[in-house]
Amino acid sequence: MIGALKGTILTAHKNPIILFVHDVGYTVHITETQRNTLKPDGELLLYIHSHIREDAFDLFGFSTEKELVFFELLLTVSGIGPKTALTVIDRGVKHIEKAIMSSDVDFFTTVPRLGKKNAQKIIIELSSKLGSLEELDLTFDTPHTKELIDALTSMGFMKKDVINVVKHLPSDLSLEGKIKEGIKLLGKSL
Repeated sequence: MIGALKGTILTAHKNPIILFVHDVGYTVHITETQRNTLKPDGELLLYIHSHIREDAFDLFGFSTEKELVFFELLLTVSGIGPKTALTVIDRGVKHIEKAIMSSDVDFFTTVPRLGKKNAQKIIIELSSKLGSLEELDLTFDTPHTKELIDALTSMGFMKKDVINVVKHLPSDLSLEGKIKEGIKLLGKSL
């Protein structure tokens, strides 16, 4: 499976785009919002979901890992295909989370090809899974966040506690500094 692609944008005027990576052009579906920000010949890094069926092998690209995870969660809802899920993601992950938590069916029914029943299914099926997404609030945008969490949990600390501590660590520390500070804070909470 393809996990991520980084390359030069060959065509940005239509969706799917073509991303040129090491002499190979990949056709990748992205959100319209993201496509509108692209410039031909610009460089782009995408987190990729490979959608394979009998008659197709489609790639869906996202600018953040959180978008990818949420897209894959949407695909677990029966009746939601990848193109509909991509259109939902285009509304913004924060807005989607808020709509699910507040059971806002109207938010989802504004998405083309998404009726009231499927909107209700999204809310019902994903509301219980949003708790598992809490740790994604980190978005792993600080350097070495994943390594930091792995290092602290391998020392026997509970992942939930580690995530709470990591959220409050200064971002200007080195990985080693963050580990030391994390151990101090986690040790105090025992």
